[in-house]
Amino acid sequence: MQASQDPQTSSGMAYCFSPLQVLNSNSSGNRISEGTEVSVQNCTEQFFTLESTPATDFVIYNSPSALSVASNRSPFSPQCSQSYVSDIHHSSDNNYGSPLSGYSGVDDNSKLMHALMVLRNELLGPESDMDDSCSFYGVPSQTSTFNKFDRILEMAPSMDLKQVLIECAEAVSEGDLSTAEALMDILERRVSVSGEPIERLGAYMVEGLRARLLSSGSIIYKKLKCIEITSSELISYMQVLYHACPYYKFAYMSANVVIGEAMENENRIHIIDFQIAQGSQWLFLIQALARRPGGPPYIRITGVDDSQSAHARGGGLELVGETLAKVAKSCGVQFEFHAAGMSGCEVQLENLQIRHGEALAVNFPYMLHHMPDESVSTMNHRDRLLRLVKSLSPKVVTLVEQESNTNTAPFFPRFCETLNYYTAMFESIDEARPREDKQRINAEEHCVARDVVNIIACEDTERVERHELFGKWRLRLMMAGFSPIPLSQSVSTAIRDMLNEYSRNYSIAESNGALYLGWKNRAMATSSAWR
Repeated sequence: MQASQDPQTSSGMAYCFSPLQVLNSNSSGNRISEGTEVSVQNCTEQFFTLESTPATDFVIYNSPSALSVASNRSPFSPQCSQSYVSDIHHSSDNNYGSPLSGYSGVDDNSKLMHALMVLRNELLGPESDMDDSCSFYGVPSQTSTFNKFDRILEMAPSMDLKQVLIECAEAVSEGDLSTAEALMDILERRVSVSGEPIERLGAYMVEGLRARLLSSGSIIYKKLKCIEITSSELISYMQVLYHACPYYKFAYMSANVVIGEAMENENRIHIIDFQIAQGSQWLFLIQALARRPGGPPYIRITGVDDSQSAHARGGGLELVGETLAKVAKSCGVQFEFHAAGMSGCEVQLENLQIRHGEALAVNFPYMLHHMPDESVSTMNHRDRLLRLVKSLSPKVVTLVEQESNTNTAPFFPRFCETLNYYTAMFESIDEARPREDKQRINAEEHCVARDVVNIIACEDTERVERHELFGKWRLRLMMAGFSPIPLSQSVSTAIRDMLNEYSRNYSIAESNGALYLGWKNRAMATSSAWR
């Protein structure tokens, strides 16, 4: 999903990652040799644990009612009972050398080898044992690689679609272009933008794989930036997603409750929104503050947004200011708007117009994952922006991000993570809109597909969708000098009430000071507050 846009602007929500599960994928040896770690755990089905320090308890709220207490894992983890290889992590994902991993390593090499052999034999058959056993310790031989992919091609027509996607991505990762092309030909006959969730997602993932092979990922990404449709069309597509799924409402509502509580006794308030989009989020906060006992405060909003959102708005940030000013006037609220038309990478202190005597709130809604970090550039705008905000001494900072781990993950685990996360997202959309709905098809194409393509097809500076798990955001914020603010019961109550409008498969859970939004057993987004 694009950086926090409101119903009218944002792109699709990009992927929430936790340790990769490749339950059915073929475990080839060279992947182990690249520094990955595999844990064998007991579980009934695939689920995602958090790459963060485990909390002691998770309070879980199922929509519509609040209820149970879970154990030390992902807030949405099911009970465990059957053993399988569930998590694959690459060492480069554990930035800063900190305890961010929520998985346990396997010290017993024999158990690890046995688990991998079971998975491989399930796909390739026991006769493959002698062909490429050396591949567990290094690069597999050329002969064993050919044998493996020959068998995969033979079995592909009878494999489920998700497994074929995984095998195709593995072939791309290992540079076997002929196998990858053959599998893509098979996949293109099985995917459909009007089919089941996995078929719809598969159509865009195949496009991403082809773009990666052709080195055209950035071209397709830019094409899908909605420049070929009118602003009114884009607004209508975003409204489809806004009403079909609670992801944007989760961001706006949770941040508004936190900011409203923090500013309860303040008479002059300055809000900096680093992805203001249409500005719809602040309409509700202005109206709420106007009803405050003792009279409304003076409110000033600085809206940061780059030129890409101007197309969706049909104009510059001045349109946002005019809309907010009209609402404030109708509510009897003194209001001022300052436009900062630039990306977060360009923001400097002078662009924010800080004034003495104003209580400051800063909002980061689905935005920081677009800032390149130290793995992309020595400028490290992700941490630079956090340090800049810390220097302003804000009273509260709100952060909403997708629970995903696609930032520094290498291609293959990143592909698997994207596949799992967006499968959950497409399933959630599927429950709200008919499969043949043209508006839904257009919304997924113009507002979600571009993120999928970017994550799969692009690298280095061209890959702008770079999500991290809450555990890593937490560490970044604490290293920048922030402290977490416990969320009040009012936040979870507001979100729980909002979820009554949606499928009962959505739920919320609290862990490590953050509020998680989940779909079934998958954590999709987190909201947290800082000072």
